[in-house]
Amino acid sequence: MESGTIILVIVGLYLLVSLVMGIIPSLRITSSVDGYVAGDRSMNVFIMYFVLGASIFSSFAFLGGPGWAYSRGAAAFYIISYGVIGIVPLYFFGPRAWRLGKTYGFVTQAELLANRFNSKGLSVILGFLSVAVFIPYLTLQMIGSGYVLNVISEGMIPYWAGAGITYLVVLIYVYLSGVMGVGWSNAFQGLFMMVLAWFLGIYLPNELYGGIGEMFTAIMDSGEANMLYAPGLAADGETPWDWWGYGSAVLVSAIGFSVWPHFFMRSYAARSPRSFRLSVVLYPTFLLFMVPILLIGFSAVVSFPGVEPADSILPHILMQLDLPAVVIGLFCAGALAASMSSGDAILHSAASVGIRDGIRPLLKRPISDHSERFLIQILVVLLGLISYLFAVVIDISIVSLLLGAYGGVAQIFPVVFAMFYWPRATKSGALAGLFGGIAVNTFFLLMPELKPLPMHEGVYGLIANVGLLTGVSLLTKPDDPERVERFTKSGG
Repeated sequence: MESGTIILVIVGLYLLVSLVMGIIPSLRITSSVDGYVAGDRSMNVFIMYFVLGASIFSSFAFLGGPGWAYSRGAAAFYIISYGVIGIVPLYFFGPRAWRLGKTYGFVTQAELLANRFNSKGLSVILGFLSVAVFIPYLTLQMIGSGYVLNVISEGMIPYWAGAGITYLVVLIYVYLSGVMGVGWSNAFQGLFMMVLAWFLGIYLPNELYGGIGEMFTAIMDSGEANMLYAPGLAADGETPWDWWGYGSAVLVSAIGFSVWPHFFMRSYAARSPRSFRLSVVLYPTFLLFMVPILLIGFSAVVSFPGVEPADSILPHILMQLDLPAVVIGLFCAGALAASMSSGDAILHSAASVGIRDGIRPLLKRPISDHSERFLIQILVVLLGLISYLFAVVIDISIVSLLLGAYGGVAQIFPVVFAMFYWPRATKSGALAGLFGGIAVNTFFLLMPELKPLPMHEGVYGLIANVGLLTGVSLLTKPDDPERVERFTKSGG
């Protein structure tokens, strides 16, 4: 059997196993919305650990991380920088959300906020904002899977077909199993990609240079030493990235990290507040996975110059080395695991939030539990198709796509913080802050040349957000004390 065929067979078997792992939970969860969206609040620490880790580190990490290290050098360290501190707020937010969800039946982030601020409008805004930022996040997962299958098949599988095949598998198990399908598949995919990343991150520098230290020495001697000085290179891969850009990218990403709706929603699925906190405490060990990922990118700087797009550097390296076909197939399956482990969580959460928070509050009549679950499943399919269309026509770096989305999602953080810790925050203040932050972030995203300083547009949005939230809240009548107390006294 030819090596190319062996590689594709292994990848195909991996996709089949992922499908089975994702479908099995559909046999045991209840058919209610609570079962589909929150997994009947039954996730143990092991599953939760991988759900939290694999839901964030995805194509962005397994393909985009090496791509940035390869093309922009030390700029890629920002990924580790924000991950270290971005998880901390969830240690405090998560148990509060779990208790309130258990008591009042909440299963999404916007349900909490809409109840605290007594505002259906806030729920609708957050619902549509969440879906808007989820689409580019899901798109980048599809881009990653398309790159992998296109490169390993040496062009036989078109990019659009690779993305379509991979995400048909994801679509099926998310449609059938909901969050528990995401959880089981994330545990399998997370273990798989962590083992492969460490092996490859150590193997490549030794194979190509004789060691990790020798690899960096070779980069220094090659005339590419500027890639090793923080904060690395700008988007063009040639001029230095300034500290304004680097620092603000870390800040916005860290602030937005814990309030990604699909990440925040995992609070509800935990078996208990204690198990969720333990998962958060263990989470930084998952970040170690980024070390070998970046080494993969650095290993190609001297040995494989000029590869385009940079995000395809990992499968490109694998196809250039004299490795057994079985090994290449396993590593390519690992890259798909990274893509799928976030894509499934995003797809499930986007559909859940879109219906429960964006559509349901606009309906004049309540809908049954069965109808709501069916609508969520239909939206799973629609959002998958929309993101796929973006994936096959868009031309942008994977990391840049995600970095742009973080500016919008970071605007949720001030409102979430105020919900739990500032009793004086009002509905008008929350709406003004959210509207203002999104508007300013979007303005500078579209008109970057008008920024006073070269900072991430999300920082300007947060400045406007916090100012409006604070100012308008102090100028308006306080919210109902009894309702406010349910949230501020919910316990950490």
